[in-house]
Amino acid sequence: MKPSILNPLSVSLFAIFFFISGNLTAQEIKKDQFETSVGTLDIHHVGHASLYFEIDDKVIHVDPFGKMGDYSKMPKADLILITHAHGDHLDPETIDLISKENTQVILNHTSYDSLKEGKTMGNGDETVFSGFTIKAVPAYNIKHTRDNGEPFHPKGRDNGYVIDFGDTRVYVAGDTENIPEMENLNDVDIAFLPMNLPYTMDAEMCKKAALMVQPRVLFPYHYKMGESDPEKLAQLMQDIAEVEVRFRQ
Repeated sequence: MKPSILNPLSVSLFAIFFFISGNLTAQEIKKDQFETSVGTLDIHHVGHASLYFEIDDKVIHVDPFGKMGDYSKMPKADLILITHAHGDHLDPETIDLISKENTQVILNHTSYDSLKEGKTMGNGDETVFSGFTIKAVPAYNIKHTRDNGEPFHPKGRDNGYVIDFGDTRVYVAGDTENIPEMENLNDVDIAFLPMNLPYTMDAEMCKKAALMVQPRVLFPYHYKMGESDPEKLAQLMQDIAEVEVRFRQ
C-alpha cells in the first residue's frame, strides 16, 4: 500500500527548495508527513546526508552530522543508522549528543572499527527494531574513483538501508551510484538518492537510479547548491509522472 500524504505540498519540479548555509534549528528543518499502517511518519530533512524519522514515539536518526544542524535542539535517538565511516556520515560527537541510555546504533563494519560500539550489519543483513524491519543494502561506486583508481566507496563495504514502517517502505541509499542491485529493491514508496559529484551521482545517474527503484516520492539528497544540478534532475524527471520529486536540501 502506498503512503498517503497528510500535508500535501504542491511543488513545481522547477521550484528548488534549499537551506541557507549555516546550522539549522529544529524549527527550520523541513518536514514531510506520510500516513502509514502503523501511524504517522514524520521525515525531517536536516541537510547533506543527515535526516531523522519520527513514528510511534520512536526517533530514528540517519548519519547525524553536527555541522548540518543544532542537534542539541533535536530529539534524542532511539536508533541511529550509520551508512559508512566517512566523517560527514560518522560523527561520534553528534552520536553521543543525541544518544540516551537505551539508544541503539546500527552501522557497517568499518564504522564499528572507528566507533567501537553498535550492531554491525553488512549488505543483505536484516534486523527488526521496534517492529520495523531494517535491511542493509549495497552502496558503492562503479564509475567514480580517486586518482589512484580506488572507488570512493568500494563494493561490499558501505550500507544503504531499507526500512519498512508498516506498509510503507523507505530507502535511504547512502553514498552510491546507480548500481544494478537497485533493480532488486521492490515496492519502495519513498527514496533518498544522493547527487553529489564526484562521490556519488550526477543528475542523469540519479534519474537512472530512480527508474530502477521506482519510488512514489523521490527526495534527492546529499548535494550542494552550485556543485550539483537539481534543476537538471527536475527537467529530466518531469515526464516521469509516477515519481514525485521533492527537493528539500
